[in-house]
Amino acid sequence: MNPIIDTHCHLADAKLEADLDGVLRRAAEAGLGAIVSVGAISSLETDRRTVAIAARHPHVFAIIGVHPHDAKDCDADRISALRELARSKKVVAIGESGLDFHYLHSPVEAQEAALRRHLELAAELDLPISIHCRDAEARLSAIVREVGLPPRGGVIHCFTGNTEAAREFVALGFHISFSGIVTFRNAREIQAAAPTVPDDRVMVETDAPYLAPEPYRGKRNEPAYVRRTLEVLATLRGVDADRLATITSDNARKLFRLP
Repeated sequence: MNPIIDTHCHLADAKLEADLDGVLRRAAEAGLGAIVSVGAISSLETDRRTVAIAARHPHVFAIIGVHPHDAKDCDADRISALRELARSKKVVAIGESGLDFHYLHSPVEAQEAALRRHLELAAELDLPISIHCRDAEARLSAIVREVGLPPRGGVIHCFTGNTEAAREFVALGFHISFSGIVTFRNAREIQAAAPTVPDDRVMVETDAPYLAPEPYRGKRNEPAYVRRTLEVLATLRGVDADRLATITSDNARKLFRLP
């Protein structure tokens, strides 16, 4: 199969970082051409470790930001620190930012303010943005229309919406990335949306160490398992998996300006 790019995982998470050499070896054996690792979760130290991992490994790239769960901590100092950290050539996007109205670990007002700051920072740095959206599609779309999508574009990572949401995000200029959730038997709305995303906007990811695809569901996820997600997505879209590997990898390279 042609090389696959895992467009969103968390290599600095303790569940993966403790076994990083093995994780990267298995990813290479599974045919991954590149891995995009996201910091964002918890403190700025996660972003720093993510960038350091990317700096040590030629085929790993970094996304830095503040997760919606931690949006209450996204103040001016945090944004300034991210701006400085983004000077690394291995940083390819800002995020994951966005809105999570399902868990509400940070107040809605804090999430919306952080999202605006991330959209502005990505535009300032000429980088795309990675977006987390859970039960907040309409509000997210409204804020993006208000602030504007960064000129470099963006991606809705781990898409969990329906066909209407997918079409709205594509119309706004986003790419749509599918995670292992698309392989779950009860993910009917996501599966129905999968064929509607245009070829030039579709990508795949693991969100590892979370959301392992079937038949690994419930186990620790890792980038190597992105192949399984891609195979299911190819079936849903009625295309050859090798062809979809090329399509999704080309889209990731263009969006993130990967070599």
